[in-house]
Amino acid sequence: MNNSKVICIGEALVDRLGTPGGNPALDKDFDDLLGGAPANVACGLSKLGVDVAFLGSLGNDSIGKEFCDLFTSLGINISGIQLNDELPTRIVLVHRDIKGERSFGGFVGGPNNSFADQKLNLQKIKSIWPSLSKGASWVLLGTIPFASESSRQAVTWVLENARKNNLNIAIDLNWRPTFWDSSLDPDSPPNFETCSFLKPFLEQASLLKLAKEEALWFFNNDNPIDIAESLSNRPSVIVTDGAQPIRWLLGAFSGETKAISSPTSVVDTTGAGDSFTAGIIAQLSTHSFYPRNKLEAEKIIRFAAACGALVCRGKGAIDPQPSSSDVEKLLASLEEDMI
Repeated sequence: MNNSKVICIGEALVDRLGTPGGNPALDKDFDDLLGGAPANVACGLSKLGVDVAFLGSLGNDSIGKEFCDLFTSLGINISGIQLNDELPTRIVLVHRDIKGERSFGGFVGGPNNSFADQKLNLQKIKSIWPSLSKGASWVLLGTIPFASESSRQAVTWVLENARKNNLNIAIDLNWRPTFWDSSLDPDSPPNFETCSFLKPFLEQASLLKLAKEEALWFFNNDNPIDIAESLSNRPSVIVTDGAQPIRWLLGAFSGETKAISSPTSVVDTTGAGDSFTAGIIAQLSTHSFYPRNKLEAEKIIRFAAACGALVCRGKGAIDPQPSSSDVEKLLASLEEDMI
C-alpha cells in the first residue's frame, strides 16, 4: 500500500434514506447507503486521485464488511479500521423533502443507542500509527468523535501526534446534536458548555470548514477572517451556506465565491458538503497548502464547489462522487456559458 497523503478519522455509517417527503423510520421503501462524513471524504479524495487512509471503528457485521470492500475497491488504506464484535455499525435515519434537501433523524440498530464508531480504541491506533502516518501531510476529522469518551481519547492523541509531526489538520465542524444526545432535536444548536469544550480542539486546525449556522453558533460570527483571528492557530476558514455564496480565507487570501448548482436536477443533497471538503483537501494537497495568489485560491474554491454540486445528482454521499475529469468538465461548461 502506498503511503497516504490524507488520513480521515471518524465515523463510517449507513444513511437510511426515506422517500422524498416520507419518513425513513416508517417507510417500507428506503435506501441504505454507506456514508459518514470522514468516510465520505475519504472516498471523495480517492476518486479525485489522492492517496488516502481511513481510521475508524466499525461493527464486525455485514455493513462493516461492505465498507471494507468499498474502501479496498477504491484503493483506500484500511489498516486503521477496527472491527467491533460487540457493537454494530450505526444506521442514521435521513429525512428528505420533495426538493431532495435532507435532515437527520434518530438511529437504529444499536443496543441502548450504542454503536461501534463510539469505541475507537487508542491502543490499536498507537500500534499502527507509525506506518499509517508515514508520508502523510493531512489529518481530516469532524467533531462527532468527541461525543464519546473512548473515541475522544483516541482522536485527541491523533491530533497531538499530528501536530508534533507537522501534519496539517482539517476540521469539518459538522455539528450533529443527536450524536451527543439522542433525545435532542436534530436542529438543536450547541449549548455553551459544548462550544467551550470543543473550542480547544478547533484551535488546532490548519483548515476549518463550517456551515454558516455553525459559524454563528460557535463563533457568533460568520466572517472567515474574524473566525480565524479568534483562534490561536489562525487557520484557513471556509464558511458554506447551501446555495448562497461561499465565504473563505485560504492562507493570505480571502473572498466570496458563488455556489455552483447541480448540472442536473437535485436528487439528494446528502454528502454535498463532504464532497466539497474532499475537493478542498485534494486541491490543497496539490498546491502545497497555501495558494500563491487570489486567483489560485478562487480556483480551489470553485473546484470544491463543483465537487459538491456533482454529488447531488444521485442518491447517497459516495456513489455520485465525481472524478477530477468530471469536475473539470463541469467547470469548463460553466466557463463556456459565461462567454
